[in-house]
This record gives sequence, C-alpha cells and structure tokens, in this order.
Amino acid sequence: MTQQNAIKVFEEKKVRTVWDSEQEEWYFSIIDVIAILTESDNPRRYWSDLKRKLTKEGSQLYDKIVQLKLPASDGKSYQTDVADTRQLFRLIQSIPSPKAEPFKLWMAQVAKERLDQLQDPERSIEQAMLDYKRLGYSDNWINQRLKSIEIRKDLTDEWKRHGLQEGVHFATLTDIIYQSWAGKTAKEYNQFKGLKKENLLDNMTNKELVLNMLAELSTKEISEAQNPVSFDDHMDIARRGGNVAKEARLRLEQETGKPVVTPLNAKHILKSNNDKTLGGTEDTE
Repeated sequence: MTQQNAIKVFEEKKVRTVWDSEQEEWYFSIIDVIAILTESDNPRRYWSDLKRKLTKEGSQLYDKIVQLKLPASDGKSYQTDVADTRQLFRLIQSIPSPKAEPFKLWMAQVAKERLDQLQDPERSIEQAMLDYKRLGYSDNWINQRLKSIEIRKDLTDEWKRHGLQEGVHFATLTDIIYQSWAGKTAKEYNQFKGLKKENLLDNMTNKELVLNMLAELSTKEISEAQNPVSFDDHMDIARRGGNVAKEARLRLEQETGKPVVTPLNAKHILKSNNDKTLGGTEDTE
C-alpha cells in the first residue's frame, strides 16, 4: 500500500486521513470522526463502547476495520483504527448526531477533491492552503508551513535512501534534531506548548518553523555529503544539522533579547482578534 498522510478540516476540526494510491481510497481516523460527531470528552472510550455494541449486534463492520500509522501530537506515528469511506458511512449510522448528514456531505466532497487533485497535482497544494486558511492562519505562515512540508519530505526521502524505516528510526532522529536546536524532544516541546493531540508544527510560530526547516535542511545536506552507513552515523548527523539551527537561534536571541522557542500555540494566538496571528509579520510574545 502506497500511503500519503493528510489532515482534512471539517468545521475547523482536524481529521487525520490516509490516501491509499493503489486502492485509490481514503481512510479516516475513526477516533477523530467520533470526536467531531459526538463532541465527547473521551472519544476513545466512546469508540470502545461502540465496538462492543456492534459486536453484540452481530455487525461485521468492526471485523473489517484496519489499523494504519497516523501522526500523533508527539510527532510520532502510531497504529490507529481507520475506516474507508463505505465503512465510515455505515459507522456514522450507528452514531446519533446532528452533524451526521453534514459530515457525509463533507466526506463526499473530500473524495471529489482527491479525484480532481489526481488530474491536477497543484490542487493538492491549493487545498492545503484553503484548509489552513479556514483555521485562521495567515498567508505568511501558510507559505512557511507548506515549505516546511517540502523540506521534511526531502529529509525523509534521504533517510529512506539509506534504508531507514518510518517509525522508531524517523522518530528518534526527529527527536535528536528538535533536542539539538530547540533544547526539547518532540514530547517535551508539545508539553511546553500545552498540546495534546495537535500537530506540533501546526503550532509553531514563524521563527520556530524557519529554524526547524534550517535544522532539517542542514541534516539532509550533511547526510548527502557524508553518506552515513550506520544508524549511529545518522544520529550524529541529525545532531550536527540541529546544531546549525541552534547557532542561528542563539544568535537571533542575542540580537533581539527574545526567546525563539515559546509556549505560544495556535489555540492561543488564533483566538485573538488582532492582526498578530501565528503567521503574522511579527510573533506575539
């Protein structure tokens, strides 16, 4: 299965999805969908109870549910229950919610947009921009975020070229990069910003995004130049790449007297009614 993770937005709520290019099918995170439809404080518990209910009723729906790796708030990916479009339509019928019908229409639109994007790849970029705009991000921040996605892909392609695997390898190296330039692992960074399920990069300020891009770009460039053999070599290069950004961070902090790594996150900043949004010309600090 050739997979492509994506974040879709329904009424300003994020839904983690995976596109299977071989089957030409979307898979949706069941937990994310349940959280939207039920507004439950514990969607995992709701899904656990619903699974038992479906089993007692003799439904074969749960037997066909699969698990795929989806990104979590700590920057790592975990096996998560997902459902394809047909399964999700059937599942929604078991969840009493006034949002059921609007959500079905939204799913149909997501499927149509993907078919359009296959015909014209530029539409996927346009869709990502629209999704971030709906959440309230500025054009400046969106441009940085899209560039960060490109740089991250270049880095992971370099890791894959050397035989590294997604999961523990990628997560370990990413933690080293964060620790080197920001002084925090992905988990510590999330805690510092008060995040739970949110994506860390979606909650970085412009300055944080730029420095993280510098760290990942530097790691990729050093890897290409050094051609590492062992995983220890890759860890050393990740530290060196992160340190390039660390030096830039320290110099910027010295010149401005302001910390680059801050607890500011999208929830705090996007709620404000002034022009100093997460991606504005200056950060609110």
